[in-house]
Amino acid sequence: MGIAERKKRHKEEVRASILEAAWQLVVQDGWQALSIRKIAEAIEYSVPVIYDHFANKEAILLELTKQGFRKLNEALIKAKQQAQSPEEQIEAMAYTYWRFAFENTAYYQVMYGLGIPSCETVNQISELSTFSELILEPIKELIASGKHPDTDPFLKLHTFWSMLHGLISINMMGAEQHKEELNQMVLKDFIRGFISGMKA
Repeated sequence: MGIAERKKRHKEEVRASILEAAWQLVVQDGWQALSIRKIAEAIEYSVPVIYDHFANKEAILLELTKQGFRKLNEALIKAKQQAQSPEEQIEAMAYTYWRFAFENTAYYQVMYGLGIPSCETVNQISELSTFSELILEPIKELIASGKHPDTDPFLKLHTFWSMLHGLISINMMGAEQHKEELNQMVLKDFIRGFISGMKA
């Protein structure tokens, strides 16, 4: 292995160790507590080394956000492939999204640290764009077969995302803890209403 290859591999290893240390700190203390200094201490490097790989803390959080959406997308693709009709696909992905949020709470909180990403952010990050397309496809199919084919699918995507995220956020803040039966009823009611609204 040449010098250039060794340098490249070392740089990739340091970058990976920075992300791993950042992730462990997020899991332990929450994403708000993350700092460049804490990451440097965790991997026993100087602060400037961190800045050689990432411009700032936000760049690290963005990379963790991308990782989170990659994991979520994998789960959504699997759920979608196991369903047949657009209605079944939307329902399967909604429940998968719900489970992901509570099985990967630290990721979910990083992914939505500033709320639902804007359309501009979605277009800039391929993982977010993939997520949007996964949900949009069955939404578009339902709209096309419904009585209002001129319905804006992007508006429906935002409604879907907002309702799911809102219910999850309420639970994560603790207001509805230990009310799983009620949560499932609300989730089911939302999914049914969302689907029937596009078919009506």
